[in-house]
Amino acid sequence: MVSWQSFLTDFFTYGLLTYSLVLLSCYVFIAAFSMGEIRNYLRKNSFTDYGVLAGSRQAPSISILAPAYNEGANIIENVRSLLSINYTNLEVIIINDGSKDDSLSKLIEVYDLYKADFFINGQIETKEVRGVYRSRKVVYRKLIVVDKQNGGKADALNVGINVSSNDYIVCIDVDCILEQDAILKLAKPFLENTKERVIATGGVIRIANSCIVENGRLLKVKLPRQFLPRVQTLEYIRAFLLGRMAWSRLNGLLLISGAFGAFDKEIVIKCGGYNHKTVGEDMELVVRMRRYMQEKGIAHKVSFIPDPLCWTEAPSTFKILGRQRNRWTRGTIETLQIHKVMFFNPKYGLLGMISYPYWFFFEFLAPLVEFFGFITFIVLASFGLIQWSFFLGLLLFIFSFGFLYSVFAILMEVLTYNQYKTNRNLLLLILTAFLEPLIFHPFVVWSAIKGNIDLLRKKNSWGEMTRKGFTKEKN
Repeated sequence: MVSWQSFLTDFFTYGLLTYSLVLLSCYVFIAAFSMGEIRNYLRKNSFTDYGVLAGSRQAPSISILAPAYNEGANIIENVRSLLSINYTNLEVIIINDGSKDDSLSKLIEVYDLYKADFFINGQIETKEVRGVYRSRKVVYRKLIVVDKQNGGKADALNVGINVSSNDYIVCIDVDCILEQDAILKLAKPFLENTKERVIATGGVIRIANSCIVENGRLLKVKLPRQFLPRVQTLEYIRAFLLGRMAWSRLNGLLLISGAFGAFDKEIVIKCGGYNHKTVGEDMELVVRMRRYMQEKGIAHKVSFIPDPLCWTEAPSTFKILGRQRNRWTRGTIETLQIHKVMFFNPKYGLLGMISYPYWFFFEFLAPLVEFFGFITFIVLASFGLIQWSFFLGLLLFIFSFGFLYSVFAILMEVLTYNQYKTNRNLLLLILTAFLEPLIFHPFVVWSAIKGNIDLLRKKNSWGEMTRKGFTKEKN
């Protein structure tokens, strides 16, 4: 007769081993699949003349929507960056979401704004709009500033959709700095794909901490000096350059970063705009759009571009980082709950049979498995039930795999865009990859656990994200 201690030990050991092997196999597949997609993109992109697209009146008309809440530290430089983008059919809409700081007053003063008579097409219900501002200066004719009652990022974006007049919308965090050709590259998939309707496009987000920024332009790329932004740099390289490229190739992508993404406005409006009842409005919208297209039987695609198009300030303290990861966790769970009908549902094809289950088992459940696995380990160890040789071997294997996977991501970065060129930077990234599982990852797991708890407590706050501002060139 098998004792309960033996059963519990075997269940814990082999259950964890099975889960880990399946997860690691997915990572190996993602890494291999992304290589082919990146290679194909670089080959095709080498023949593209973006200068022709930039000045063409036939290029897709785009409205940039940038919600701003208490962004006074960076608001002027960020708007300068958006206005300097090399694109003809463009309007820039800044939505001041009831900021408590001097964001609006700074914009009015620097850009010589006045309150204009402006018709707003209320296709999506939103909070009250207090006013729409235009500039008296012709050079800022592309700029529209909307002042509204605070309602959160999703509500602010919906106001931007109502105000916008173009066919495609680009949603961006106002604290981001864009590359000059970012919009050109983001618009290209909407033009070149004729077999399927492209409903959304995303690009790589990079960390701007310690980079030199002047007048809204990125002058010099630098690896972050602080550990937290640096480890997020590595995390973003892994997630964007490997993960999302592979899912894009499969046409199973469920997420376009809320920091920077382009959408077909017609489909967004048909789907009802952003959902203000979730803190994961970016992922939820993409899933809802894909579900809508699938249910209508319309061939479609969500594209992803490996170019580093957008630079943003990452949290540099554990307090702010914890709020961010807590919110990401709650947003993921809410989206999975809202669209649970897709779970292993063949009606939704690859999305229902592969993409949704992957997010459920390896994005939502992974932190819970790790946390409760750790608790179980402590209990079993206290009763002397751990097979130490097996456990330590498994732990070493998982640690080594994670480290090598990060090193592979660094290698892919070097072979493609190579933003951090010096040997010192590469060594720092490799050292960061070694330290990540010991310092950063446990904190992220704990933040995810707190996110699960806060969701059960029906806590839906966004969590204030304090910015320090960008580094400027010293004279």
